[in-house]
Amino acid sequence: MNVVIFGTGLGRPRQINLTGFTSGLIAVAVIGVLATVSFAGGYWFSYENGSGVSETEFGALNDELNGQQDMISSIRKQNEDTLDALAVRIAQLNARIIRLDALGRRLADMADIDDSEFDFDSEPAMGGPEEPLLHGSNVAIPELVGSMSLLNDQLADREAQLWVLENVLMNENLKERVYPQGRPVTAGWISSYFGKRTDPFTGKLANHTGIDFAGKMGADVTAVADGVVTWSGDRYGYGVMVEINHGSGYATRYAHNSENLVAVGDEVRKGQVISRMGKSGRATGPNLHFEVLKNGQRVNPVNFIRDAAK
Repeated sequence: MNVVIFGTGLGRPRQINLTGFTSGLIAVAVIGVLATVSFAGGYWFSYENGSGVSETEFGALNDELNGQQDMISSIRKQNEDTLDALAVRIAQLNARIIRLDALGRRLADMADIDDSEFDFDSEPAMGGPEEPLLHGSNVAIPELVGSMSLLNDQLADREAQLWVLENVLMNENLKERVYPQGRPVTAGWISSYFGKRTDPFTGKLANHTGIDFAGKMGADVTAVADGVVTWSGDRYGYGVMVEINHGSGYATRYAHNSENLVAVGDEVRKGQVISRMGKSGRATGPNLHFEVLKNGQRVNPVNFIRDAAK
């Protein structure tokens, strides 16, 4: 095969005679050049327009993505655990608030406070202008946990104060109930006072150790304070008598009864009917002989009757 080459710098045209072997080499060379140019062009195009990420880099990015997903799962699990812990703490605080409400109701009842003044069944009324927080309104979970811990401490402090107040009120209430006060009869009038008087049987001056209430036969006789019955029966000079020990050194006696309604060892409450008025023992008619003892010494009962009237 003859190939003619024309060119201005060659002068006259040149003719090259290509044999079969030479033409094969040239074809191979041309094909190699074209393949090289195509590969280079494809690589350049991929570099300019593709991701530009090698397989090694892609693997590293995939590993990093998996690590971030694991971290997100761990954070989600921690948040779930934190929310569970917060739910438990809220339940504990709610239980303490319920106990404080119950304690508050008892104290309100003990102090005889009007229900409309302290209503523990409704939310407390609040007011005031809204002021924005200087550091923003978002509250992180650690801050929330800290606030709940502070609230828990405040609840514990208020609970302790309320228990102390309840004990004080209970002691005051108990002291009031065991302190002899009031009249031991529901009807009747004082016929003889404490101190020196003319004895109704001998006509001589004598010492009267109590006060007498004249009344109707069988009238109710009531305890003037809480206590325990230490005597119930006949006693010389007193007739049928009841004696009650109130503690703190106080005791009371109710004499000349027609019938006793309590026995030794019975616990009695203030205002409870313990006997019926009579004229047993050294009495001129139906009456109640009433005595108050302090540390074993008989004192004037009128003072305790007057205390109840204050």
